[in-house]
Amino acid sequence: MSRARGNHRLEAAEPQPVSPWRARAILLGLAFGVVALVGRAFELQVRDREFLEAEGAKRFERTVEVPAGRAAIRDRRGEPLALSAPVESVWAVPEDLLADTRALPLVARLLDQTPAELRDFLQARESRRFVYLRRHMAPADARRVQAIDADGVFLQREYRRFYPAGEIASQLVGVTNIDNRGQEGMELAYDEWLQGTPGSRRVIRDRTGRVVEDLAEFTPPDPGEDLYLSIDLRLQYVAYRELKDAVERSGARGGLVLLLDPRSGEVLAMASQPGFNPNRREEIGTAGARNRVITDTFEPGSTVKPLLIAHAMDAGVVDWRTQIDTGLGYYKVGRLQVRDFRGYGELDLAGILRKSSQVGAAKIGLDVGAEGVWSGYNDFGLAETVGTGFPGEASGVMRHFTEWGEIETATASYGYGLAVTALQLGRAYASLADDGRLRPLSLTRLDEVPPPLRQVVSVENAQRVRHWLEGVVAPDGTANRAAVPGYRVAGKTGTVRKVKADGYDENTHMALFAGMLPADNPQVVGLVVIDEPQHGGYYGGVVAAPVFASVMKSAARLLRIPPADFQPPASEALTASTDQPSRT
Repeated sequence: MSRARGNHRLEAAEPQPVSPWRARAILLGLAFGVVALVGRAFELQVRDREFLEAEGAKRFERTVEVPAGRAAIRDRRGEPLALSAPVESVWAVPEDLLADTRALPLVARLLDQTPAELRDFLQARESRRFVYLRRHMAPADARRVQAIDADGVFLQREYRRFYPAGEIASQLVGVTNIDNRGQEGMELAYDEWLQGTPGSRRVIRDRTGRVVEDLAEFTPPDPGEDLYLSIDLRLQYVAYRELKDAVERSGARGGLVLLLDPRSGEVLAMASQPGFNPNRREEIGTAGARNRVITDTFEPGSTVKPLLIAHAMDAGVVDWRTQIDTGLGYYKVGRLQVRDFRGYGELDLAGILRKSSQVGAAKIGLDVGAEGVWSGYNDFGLAETVGTGFPGEASGVMRHFTEWGEIETATASYGYGLAVTALQLGRAYASLADDGRLRPLSLTRLDEVPPPLRQVVSVENAQRVRHWLEGVVAPDGTANRAAVPGYRVAGKTGTVRKVKADGYDENTHMALFAGMLPADNPQVVGLVVIDEPQHGGYYGGVVAAPVFASVMKSAARLLRIPPADFQPPASEALTASTDQPSRT
C-alpha cells in the first residue's frame, strides 16, 4: 500500500503540457518587446539623433570667451599711461571644494582667509556651479593655489589694468573696473575703441567644469587700438610736480595747471589737485578722481580783461590811443562801488592791463554795452562747451545779455557774474596767442591741424594785446613773478573772491594766472589756478604766477623753444603817432 502511495506522488509531479494559446501569447509579447526596443532605438539613433546630440552638447560643450586684451593708452610720444597685463582669477564649484576637507584650509590660507571664512562663503553659495574666490591674482600666486589640486578649484586667465604714470595723469587717463571696462576719464570716453572684440573657443567640460577637450571651433580675438593722447608725459610730470608743491606749500584746497599748444589746439598737460592713484582701487571714486580742469567752473576775474579789451578794439569802441580816467580808484555804478587797489588816474589800455584796473575795465565794458560784452565773451568761447568728449565736461555759466543791467555789465567786464572752465579760459588765451583764431581743443594727438572755428579778433589786435600783456610780467606789473629768464612772457593775473551761501566771502579766494611763451610767437599757453590758498598770500601774481614760471621754464627746455633777450616793453612801443589820444 505504501508503494502505491509513492507511485501516486510520482505521477502528480509530472509537468503538465502548456496550452497553445499561452505559448502564442508569450511569443507575441516577446515579439512586441523586440519591436518596441527596435523602434525606440530607431527613434533615438535616427529620428532624434540631432536633437539629442544638441542637448548633450549643451550639458558638456561650452563656448569660452577669449579676452581680446584692452589696448594701451599712451602719451603723444608713445610713453605708456595705461597697460593691460595678464593675471589669473581663481574660481570654484562650492559643493566640490566643501567636500575636499583636506584642501580647503590650504586654499583659504593662500587666499588670506581663515578656513571658517572660506567655508561660510562657499556654504552660502553651495547651489551654484561657479563662484569667484579671488579676482586678478598674480600668476605666481594663482599657480600656488592650483598646485594644491583641490577639488572644484580652477584658474581663469584675465587682464588687469596698470597705470605706469600713477597719480601724475590719473584724472585725465581715468580708470577701468575689475572687468576692464572704462569707468572714468579717457578710459570711459574711448572704451569701445580700447576694448576690442573678444574671441571664443568651443570646449568640452566635465561635470565639475574642468576643460577636458578643445574642439576645432576657434574665433581669434580682435584687440583694441592703442590710444595716443595729446599730452606730453614730461610736461605732465612737471605740471603735476609744481602744482602739488604749490598746493601743499600754500595750504590750498586744490588747484590745476593746463598747458596748450595754441597752433594746433592740443592739450600738452593737464594736472589737478587733489589727485588719486589709479593703481589703488580703494582711492577710486574719491574727490581726487575729479578732473577739475574739465568739470569745475569758477569766476575768471581779471583774466577776462585782455579778452574784453581785444573785443572792444575790434568793435571800434576804443583803440590803442584811448585813455581811461580811473580817478582816485573808485567808480559808482548804481549801488555798486567799483574799486581799484589805489588811484591810478589816467591809464591807457596797456596800463589798465598792467595795473589790473577794475575801474578802467568797468568803464570800457559799459561803453561796449551789455550785448557787446556778452557777444565778445561768446566769440571767445566762454559760453559754449569746448567739446572734447571727456565725460562730465562742464559748459560754464553766462546769463544772456538781456538779463544784464549796468551792474552786471560792469562786473562781467572784470570777470564776476560768469563762470568758466579752465579749458574755456585756456582756449580763449590760445586764440590770442594764435593771432585771434579760436581753435577746437583736442585731448588726443592730432595728425593734422584742424581749421580754426572762427577769427575772434583781428590779427593786429591780438598781437597788440599780447604785447601789452608783456607789461603785466614786467618788473612794475602785477605778475613779475611769472617771468621766465631769457624769454618774452605775456600773461594776466586774476584774484577772485569765492561765492558762499550768503554772498562773496572776503576770506576765501582763487588765485589765477594765464599766459603764453614766447610772447612774440607763442608756442605754449598756460593756466594756473590755486583754490583757497591759506599761506603766503592769495593774489594771482603771488601764488599762481610763480607756478606758471616754473612750469614754463621746464616746458621751454623740453620743447626746445629758443630763448630771446627779454626787454620790458613800453606801452607805446607798437606805434608812434602824433594823433591826439581819445578819452573815456
